[in-house]
Amino acid sequence: MSFHDPSKKGEAKMATGNYTHGEAFAATGQRGQTAAHDSSSVSSRAEVVGRELVRYGLVIIVGWIGLMKFTAYEAEGIRPFVANSPLMSWVYGLMSVGGFSAVLGVVEVAVAILIALRPLSPRAAAVGSAVAVLMFLTTLSFLVTTPGVWEVRLGGFPALSAVPGQFLIKDLALLGISLWTFGEAWKAGERAAA
Repeated sequence: MSFHDPSKKGEAKMATGNYTHGEAFAATGQRGQTAAHDSSSVSSRAEVVGRELVRYGLVIIVGWIGLMKFTAYEAEGIRPFVANSPLMSWVYGLMSVGGFSAVLGVVEVAVAILIALRPLSPRAAAVGSAVAVLMFLTTLSFLVTTPGVWEVRLGGFPALSAVPGQFLIKDLALLGISLWTFGEAWKAGERAAA
């Protein structure tokens, strides 16, 4: 072991017992900093991967569900939510179940595309995210207006039924994700404009 290598000098002194407490703490601190750096590096990578998974996971979910809105299966699937909602039931007086579902599909696919444009246009992603926030607030309102949300056999509230209760409650997380993507994209747009 060479005493010319500054990183090994403290270890050599510690091995021979020829050190002060300050040197011992400094040597230990250097190893602690390396461990902290390695941990920080792992957490930074996990954060980056998580951030992209959150954003593009939202894009896939909203886009996929939007594409499903063009099917009769999905149009009928959303009918009880829309029909029982004081906010939405009026649309069936203006258009058919399938027609409204298709309009909603266009909106959802457009939202997904706008959010996906984040690397090219943070402002477009902010607009898409803002619309997603409104969409998920609307679907969460169905928790209050749709019959069968609360499982009667378990005493009702707070016991959620599998469908529609648990189906709807997931939108709480999607609302949070949409709020985050809105805030992040808005901030990025402000930095780009400055």
